[in-house]
Amino acid sequence: MGTPYEKDIVAWASEQAALLRAGKLSAIDIEHIAEEIEDVGKSEKRELASRMAVLLAHLLKWQHQPARRGSSWTSTIKVQRKALARALRATPSLSASLSDPDWLEGTWDDAVGKAIEETGLDNFPESCPWSMDQVLSVEFLPGD
Repeated sequence: MGTPYEKDIVAWASEQAALLRAGKLSAIDIEHIAEEIEDVGKSEKRELASRMAVLLAHLLKWQHQPARRGSSWTSTIKVQRKALARALRATPSLSASLSDPDWLEGTWDDAVGKAIEETGLDNFPESCPWSMDQVLSVEFLPGD
């Protein structure tokens, strides 16, 4: 068989791609290929959640620390919104995550954790007080 999956994933991936392109389907490592394909989707969801948590944390800081608002926070909010919009355009199926209660809860918890760590405050809402349309809107800033 070639390079074992566990020994060198990069070499394994190149070999598997060559086997697929050559039509040698009986020689491919089906189980590990399936795992890798599933991991691609998980990775995209993790990136979406990470970017959303950063955005939500900055929106919380914006709302709860008006005296500290500045261009750095504005820039982070804009960058995260653009990156989220790009990800949702490139992978439309990720939009389903935005209405998944479990995904939202985990992402919100991460955002609150970031906001607590960065502000020292701990009076944040238990759940996101804004709609996803508001969160993603370039015009929306809480407390304005």
